[in-house]
Amino acid sequence: MKTDKTYLNTLWQRISTESDQRSFEELFHHCYQRLVRFAVEYVQSRESAEEIVSDIFLKLWAGRETYLDVLNIEKYLFTAVRNQSLNYLRKFSAFRVVSTDSPEQFNIAHIHDPYKASEWKELLSRLDNAVELLPPKRRKIFRLVREEGFKPREVAEIMNISPRTVETQLFKAVKTLHAVLQPYLTARQRTSPAAVDTAALLSLLLAASAI
Repeated sequence: MKTDKTYLNTLWQRISTESDQRSFEELFHHCYQRLVRFAVEYVQSRESAEEIVSDIFLKLWAGRETYLDVLNIEKYLFTAVRNQSLNYLRKFSAFRVVSTDSPEQFNIAHIHDPYKASEWKELLSRLDNAVELLPPKRRKIFRLVREEGFKPREVAEIMNISPRTVETQLFKAVKTLHAVLQPYLTARQRTSPAAVDTAALLSLLLAASAI
């Protein structure tokens, strides 16, 4: 779920300068589930992901006065989760970790026709399923942009890759998702003139990826 970054940074300022426990609880509430979903992308275990995220929040609270220079708390948390997840894999996974260069629904409140709303829900469900088929790295990047609202350059910093790599992976993700969903779109257009067309899908995907 996309969250107001300014609001989160305001909470963080209260936490780091005033040790405001209520603000910390609110920051935890806004970010915990999103961070867990992100960690699961790496460690493939919700239980392990929850441990990783909880540990990061505990350390954040304990060292709150030493992190005064953190200006973007959301980006800091996602980066910390990535790093901690990779450390977990290095320690517990049978696979080697080498360095190399989730599902929110789009707003359909403006669609008043029940039939069209149903079409959009079906399309978005298929879109989420198609995202699951993307290669892991590409899926992480696409979700950080589409679901979490990060800009490509922020994703590059979080994942420690180049902005060019982020842009390339986003382009490939959109191309793949279009190819996967094209048969469904074509079939719906043949059976109903009210079906969502290819142009609408591309607009949906490109708008999500061009933040």
